[in-house]
Amino acid sequence: MTGQNGAQTLLIDADDTLWENNIYFERAIGRFISFLNHRDYSPEQVREVLNDAERDSIVKHGYGLYSFAHSLVATFEKLSVEPVTPELHERIHSFAHQISEHPVEILAGVPETLAYLAERHHVILMTKGNTVEQAGKVERSGLKNYFAAVEIVPEKDEKTYRSAISKYALQRDNTWMVGNSPKSDINPALAAGLHAIFVPHGDTWILEHEELATAAAPQRLLVVERFADLRTHF
Repeated sequence: MTGQNGAQTLLIDADDTLWENNIYFERAIGRFISFLNHRDYSPEQVREVLNDAERDSIVKHGYGLYSFAHSLVATFEKLSVEPVTPELHERIHSFAHQISEHPVEILAGVPETLAYLAERHHVILMTKGNTVEQAGKVERSGLKNYFAAVEIVPEKDEKTYRSAISKYALQRDNTWMVGNSPKSDINPALAAGLHAIFVPHGDTWILEHEELATAAAPQRLLVVERFADLRTHF
């Protein structure tokens, strides 16, 4: 792209694109389901109840550990015959708290690829979630200096991308959204008129699953196996 079209603007997702995120939630969910040990519901059925609780919590509390902990408590209250005592409440919350204590685990090839891209293109980090939590991960990651700006938003939808286009005076024909989530990174960016690059992750959160949209010309949708493959295209 550099040789053909000059410098590009790359909006880059963070969680499960630059560093691991969902695997820690999945492990916490596994511990929670084992702790609940429901007599009638299978682990898969408990997970479905939790998924619904998470959808409700997102509407009320947004994304992040507080919302996740609220979902666990709501699921326990719905499925357990036991009342949620202060001790149980603390135990359930501990599954979420353990995630916050985990160090940021950068995905393979990310620092080198960001260094390469930052020298050639305009690179902006665009992540959704709780502002304090996401800002903390950005700082701890050691990757902040590769970005011209860091944008933390409560949701990634078409309106959010159009807002970013306006805020940074982006040109749609040379701006790309890079990420692992069809629902939050790829499809709404395409709907806003941007190009997109899908970097699949084997443990993308189930609530971020969605069929990939198609890119109508002159838009482009690239699919790469690894983040490091961006060096081939840019």
